[in-house]
Amino acid sequence: MAALVKRVGLGTRPLLPVVQAWDLDARRWVRALRRSPVKVLFPSGEVVERKLDPGKQPRKAAAEASPREQRQKQQIQGPASQTPSTWKESGLRYDKAFPGDKRLSSVMTIVKSRPFREKQGKILLEGRRLIADALKAGAVPKVFFFSRLEYIKELPIEKLKGVSLIKVKFEDIKDWSDLVTPQGIMGIFAKPDHVKMTYPETQLCHTLPISLICDNLRDPGNLGTILRSAAGAGCSKVLLTKGCVDAWEPKVLRAGMGAHFQVPIINNLDWEAVPDHLPTDTRVYVADNCGLHVQAQAQRSNKASDYGWVRDQRPLKFHEYEEEDLESGANQDWLPELEVQSYDSDWTEAPAAVVIGGETHGVSLESLQLAESTGGGRLLIPIVPGVDSLNSAMAASILLFEGKRQLRVRVEHLSRDRR
Repeated sequence: MAALVKRVGLGTRPLLPVVQAWDLDARRWVRALRRSPVKVLFPSGEVVERKLDPGKQPRKAAAEASPREQRQKQQIQGPASQTPSTWKESGLRYDKAFPGDKRLSSVMTIVKSRPFREKQGKILLEGRRLIADALKAGAVPKVFFFSRLEYIKELPIEKLKGVSLIKVKFEDIKDWSDLVTPQGIMGIFAKPDHVKMTYPETQLCHTLPISLICDNLRDPGNLGTILRSAAGAGCSKVLLTKGCVDAWEPKVLRAGMGAHFQVPIINNLDWEAVPDHLPTDTRVYVADNCGLHVQAQAQRSNKASDYGWVRDQRPLKFHEYEEEDLESGANQDWLPELEVQSYDSDWTEAPAAVVIGGETHGVSLESLQLAESTGGGRLLIPIVPGVDSLNSAMAASILLFEGKRQLRVRVEHLSRDRR
């Protein structure tokens, strides 16, 4: 029995490991060797002081230096630079959004809605390139949301003073982003004013006496592409009448690829105010991309609804009047008579403005009346019979670059005659 108890006692082990006292002391010594102490106190009472390297001092001593000593040290080192060149010298600070922070969601709710956007006067810019173009053109930033500090450090330091900088998680930016691959930075800017903007010098040097009027363009992708073509052709300005999509909508900004900061854009105009933004001798031309067979049919019937390029905005009584007196021809007076000319004929002798209408509703009656009053006409882009019409952005690109070609040819002829 005693042998059995002895065997059991040898086979049993303690449930918890027992830590010896000497083991704890050894760990403390190892931990102490990893540090860089100022003084070392041995158990025997011996004290060994560690000599510091020249130019270094303990953190506590450095923190307790008096302001007078710090000023004397700055005078010895020399005066500081007036313009900070690094993030550390600029003294910029940023906040870090914690879980439950609603600053990003509240701002996005405003800039994603056109009524709130117009009321608050703020727009959303996303992506490092678009934000850099806006800052270069003189747009005023209000708030930046970013996921990595490197994205903010890439921007000009002098443009970030007084701007709220908030670091958020990339997942939060991804939830609010319209991009397939978000770039990790969003900027809230004050709505730019074309009068206060600073456009690139290269753009100003290549500006042409051609303006673009957008009439009832409702597709964001088309408007962004048109703005991009207008900037590429050297258009002097772009006018947007009421009924067009907002030029500062995120989808339009994304399709414009920075064109908003290269060409002046005047938004939400009444037709009565359009002539005030054009030179006095400007001729207005209406883009007409319907085929000749459609025009022949329209001339026979003389109904506005048969023209693929016109939108009927008359009151209901005019519709009734048209249906009753169609055969009498009484409805012919309200439609302006405009001369039709090919898009490649010379129409840039005087400053010109081209009207581009939406694909669904076409151009308005007011645009035809403005073209008639300025001595303009309809620019025909012939297409193959059976094809409905050209894309609005494609038609605008064709006309703008055709006008640029005509002006270049005229300049070449003048230079040849002077020789």
